[in-house]
Amino acid sequence: MNFFEEFKPDLEEFFEMTEKFHKQEISKGEYKGFSGGYGSYAQRDGKLHMLRLRMTGGRFTKERMKYVIDCMEKYKINKLHLTTCQSLQLHNLEPAVLTSIIEGAWAAGMISRGGGGDFPRNVMASPLSGVQKGENFDVLPYAEQAGEYLFHFIKSVKFPRKLKVCFSNSPENEPHATFRDLGFVSRQDGKFDVYSAGGLGNNPRLGAKVAEEVAPEKILYYIKAMVDTFVAYGNYENRGKARTRYMQDSLGTQGYIKAYQEKLAKVLEEEKLDFTVTIPEYTKKGTDKIKENRRVIEQKQDKLYAVYYQPIGGDLKPEKLKELYETIKDMDQVEARITPEEGMYIINCTAQEAERVLLVTNDGANTLFETSVACIGNSICQVGVRDSQALLAECLKAVRKENFADNVLPKIHISGCPSSCAAHQIGTIGFRGGVKKTAEGTVPAFVFFEGGSAQQGQEIISKDGNAMAIEDIPKFLVELGKTVEAAGMTYDKWIENSHEKLLSLVEKYTA
Repeated sequence: MNFFEEFKPDLEEFFEMTEKFHKQEISKGEYKGFSGGYGSYAQRDGKLHMLRLRMTGGRFTKERMKYVIDCMEKYKINKLHLTTCQSLQLHNLEPAVLTSIIEGAWAAGMISRGGGGDFPRNVMASPLSGVQKGENFDVLPYAEQAGEYLFHFIKSVKFPRKLKVCFSNSPENEPHATFRDLGFVSRQDGKFDVYSAGGLGNNPRLGAKVAEEVAPEKILYYIKAMVDTFVAYGNYENRGKARTRYMQDSLGTQGYIKAYQEKLAKVLEEEKLDFTVTIPEYTKKGTDKIKENRRVIEQKQDKLYAVYYQPIGGDLKPEKLKELYETIKDMDQVEARITPEEGMYIINCTAQEAERVLLVTNDGANTLFETSVACIGNSICQVGVRDSQALLAECLKAVRKENFADNVLPKIHISGCPSSCAAHQIGTIGFRGGVKKTAEGTVPAFVFFEGGSAQQGQEIISKDGNAMAIEDIPKFLVELGKTVEAAGMTYDKWIENSHEKLLSLVEKYTA
């Protein structure tokens, strides 16, 4: 189905509502409730806008890059952000050009419809799917089928809240398939296990396993069953309890599984949703080995490589995107994949091509700590509590002065509010925006989290800790780094037998 033609007529209403908002004929809340369905929100100042471009599995092809670059030049776009849902956000957009940018993006295959609001969101997948050594199988073609199918519900079904669907190709579980609204977890036998009604944020829950050994060509039945279950049992009265994970509370986990399976049985009986896909074969051949580099990953295709690029905080400089495009535009079968942690892989590179990509992406993270994740923060986000990007910048500034060896400090996850957009609850160390009570009153702070994990079979959703004043967080990280460095270890090795030392250090900065 041509969703560009399906959704294009809606743009007239979007344009009219945007005009009404800027004429103050509707409130910020009313506009947000409407515009989110187009993947767009007014920024915190109420004057400029952001636009979120959906890309199933984070697949950022050269053709899509070219459209974004053309927009940057035509409309003077000065801020891009890679999201934790494998999308690309364009920021600081003038209202007068917003509709034109959206229409062009849709024509280029980056449908923003449902990029926000109470809709099926961007379908996620392991970013190296199809090229990763040791993966169970390539899940991206199935994620793309799911993404196409979910577009059908945007105008036909009223959801209680958003619905996030994802696919993982290995136990690394990068897209968090075992704790999303609906997750398809690959198996070594070429089938999927299915988890649902999970999620981070308030009332975090691991997903309930609702099906096993699902043939890949049958996945749309399981998606339709999820849609029907959510509509039947989701909370339409209380938005705070309208996410799928609350159905595990209202129905009980076993009751939820039973309800889902009842809907599934009906869908299997009544619908015809089987499909076939062609799994891509990478015919490109490499000839040389590349010297070892922490940002280069050997693909399962012989002598082909993926180059990892993490713009600091996920903020991709517009001029850098153009430079990257100019570097790869003539490279056969090379494309980018946005990761669930605000970075990207440039895949299918020969050794010589990888060297060129490494050179042009040398402004990004060069240590594990520098790959830390931060949401866009309250300088832009309407609902943000704290400026997570500013905190990350201060932490990097303090840590870089110490010149710690790589892996002395772990990657950290910083969310500006409890929504967990930066997945602070499953980070090795995480922070989320809040306040700290002191004798002089409350001060801006971030709540501390530690010990989370997304690894399949070892998932840990960490609990709220105590609050740390913003100004103390860089000091805490520097002292932690010095402690680990003095032990002559990496953080992962140090924490195995030093958890009490970590808690003691945390207490020093949260007391």
